[in-house]
Parts: sequence; C-alpha cells; structure tokens
Amino acid sequence: MFVTNPFSHIDLVSTAVMQGWLVLMVLLVIGGTLLDVIHKKSAKYFFQLEQEQKKLAKREVSSGERTGLLVKTIANEVLTSSEFENPKRRLSHLLTMYGFVLLAVATAVMLFVYGGDKDTPAIWPLLWHLGALMLAVGALWFWFFIRVDVFSEGNKPVDYKQRDIFVVALITTAIFALLWSIFQSAGSAFLGNLFFVLFIASATFLFSTILWSKFAHMFFKPAAAYQKKIAWADGSREKLPDIPDLSSPETHKRFPDIPKYMGKNPPNMGLGIKREPPNHY
Repeated sequence: MFVTNPFSHIDLVSTAVMQGWLVLMVLLVIGGTLLDVIHKKSAKYFFQLEQEQKKLAKREVSSGERTGLLVKTIANEVLTSSEFENPKRRLSHLLTMYGFVLLAVATAVMLFVYGGDKDTPAIWPLLWHLGALMLAVGALWFWFFIRVDVFSEGNKPVDYKQRDIFVVALITTAIFALLWSIFQSAGSAFLGNLFFVLFIASATFLFSTILWSKFAHMFFKPAAAYQKKIAWADGSREKLPDIPDLSSPETHKRFPDIPKYMGKNPPNMGLGIKREPPNHY
C-alpha cells in the first residue's frame, strides 16, 4: 500500500481527467489568492505600511542587509516556524505544513511525471502517504488541543465556524486520502471509490474556498514577517516607541512615577503573558 501509486488503481476517471483536475486546483489557488488580495486589500495595506515606515525610518537599510533579512525570514518564519515559541504549536504547524507540501508535490509527480503508472518509484507513494499522515496528525493536534478557543476559552472542539474552513478541509482531505488508499489496497472497490470521491471533493473544497478561509495567509505571513524585520532594522519599529532604560536618570526625569513606584533600578519583569499557559476557562 505505502509503496504503490494510489492513482494507478482509479476506476472512476482516467489519468488525463485527474491531471486536468490538478491543473484546475492550481488555478483555483492562484485565482482565490488574487481575489483574497483584492477583497481584503492586503497588497494596498502592505504598500501603505511600507510608505509610512519609510517616513519614520532612522536609517537606510542596504540591499545586502535586506537580502540577509530575506534569507533569515525564509529560514526562520518559513522553513522552521521559529516565531512560534510554544513548542507544541510549532511542531503542529511544521507537521501540517510539510505534510501538505509532501502530499501536494507527490500527487503532482505521480500524476504528471509517471502518469499514474503502477511502476512509479516507491519513494513517491511513500512520500504521499507520509505527507497525508503528517498533515492529518498536525491538523488534528491543532484542532483538538491547541486552538485558542478550545485550549484557552474552553469551547467544544467540534464548534465549527468560517475561520475553521481551512484546517477542517486539511483534516478531511488527509484522512480521506489515507482511507482511499487503505480500502483500495484491500480490494474493496465500493469503499475505495467512496473515499476517492470524498478525497477529491474535500480537496476541491479546500482549494475553492480560499476567499473565505485562511489558506492565503500562508503567502501573506512571510511577507509580513519580512516587512517587520525591515521596520526594526531601519528604526521605524512599526510605529512603536523606543523602550527606555528604566534605571537612567534621564528616564526618571521624564517619567518621575518610575522611581517613585518601582525604585531607581527597576527589575526587568519580562513578558508576564509568557509566565503561564492562557487556559483560565
């Protein structure tokens, strides 16, 4: 099962139809993302923010430094998701992200490079199944144990709203893909065809609801992270004020309440929000 191209046993449609479907899904991603940009005015927001930051900038960021920040963004925010300080949230995100990438890439390779052939090298079906499993584990972990409204607010995990379209579609796509492969390999034509249809329907729903889901945030998140690094490098600091030295006499002169209530050498209290998990329901 794990080393067999699942697309080589499809009875309902031909490989050419599956190839056309995959092309359509790519077009839906492109079109949905563009519509999302237009509807939410994301590009306009990033452009206006960049212009405002330029007016507040205290120094010019060189092209070499910009390149370094871009590489750092790709390495940290994109490839390793280091912005998640919660290790569970980070691992869940990485499982989901790389699982989705493996599933999508292996699907494209098995359909277009090998044409759904039974003689597909075992590595691609193996990566396809591994990707589906990683995607299912990462997304289910997030859905039942990490979501803010579940972990911090105590809401029921089955509570479904529009904001959950993306993660639920990921979960169903991965699970139906695995069930399709399992029953197809077991020789159950009815269940194999049933879960194949559900897999295609779920994946189509995932890629056709970008305007209403959080799918497009995968593309905006790196752009926002890069822009933030530029803002801190040029001194504009996203319009945030500089943090003064609380033990400085100049700071005490400007803010006399500091030595009055905190002493002349206040301790660094850090971010209190990180002292304990926010699960107070």
